[in-house]
Amino acid sequence: MAETGGVREVKSAGRTVELLELLAARGDQPARLREIAEELGVPRSSMYALLKTLIDRGWVRTDVTGSLYGIGIRALLTGTSYLDSDPRVRAARPYLDEASDALGETIHFARLDGGDVVYLATRESHEYLRPFSRVGRRLPAHVGALGKALLAERIDGELPLKGGKLAPMTPNTHRTRAALLADLARVRERGHAIDREEGVLGIVGFGFALRYDVPAVDAISCSVPTSRLTEEHEARIVAVMREIRAKIEAVVPRGTGTGPQWRP
Repeated sequence: MAETGGVREVKSAGRTVELLELLAARGDQPARLREIAEELGVPRSSMYALLKTLIDRGWVRTDVTGSLYGIGIRALLTGTSYLDSDPRVRAARPYLDEASDALGETIHFARLDGGDVVYLATRESHEYLRPFSRVGRRLPAHVGALGKALLAERIDGELPLKGGKLAPMTPNTHRTRAALLADLARVRERGHAIDREEGVLGIVGFGFALRYDVPAVDAISCSVPTSRLTEEHEARIVAVMREIRAKIEAVVPRGTGTGPQWRP
């Protein structure tokens, strides 16, 4: 059994979290009892009892047949509470609006969580609308501009990456650690990250780490379709986003505020 700080992990609590994370990661693909039990290595009878408990409390939902399971509405309420209570997200929101108004492109605010980035706020472009919201979604840090901007703030030997091969999302995604490290070196020289269709074909991203933490855990980015990206527009994006970064960093200095100082 795992221990954290000398305290034993509560097995039932750990199993509950693993189940919720599994269902959340599947998105709109519900899971069957057999799939869940096999994935988590838990007897079906024990998993069924846990699912029934979470369904009764709204954390898991099931279809009319009772054979398919997905994440429940309570997870949304908890996630919304996280966003509403985070002072850095609140402080950044007006500047995300400012960047969106100035550039007319999609603006993101995200946070590093292990080897992934989690989207915490988005301002969508009126020219390019996604069929889903990015908020709450995860993306491997090596894939996009947000993640690379944050990875570049760390020493190469301490990057939160597993193994030498990296999972690709498009033909342009870095597939090896060596290729990623070479890119991160360019990010450090340039001062911002560029994702040229590495996460989504047809989309280029520009990422900027917010350095009110050392190393940075939050970043902002601007995404633009390749069809609208000219040299002049790219230069303007970089200039505006650098200005927005400076404004956010100025209102979110490290270690201040009236509320709790949460660990990253």
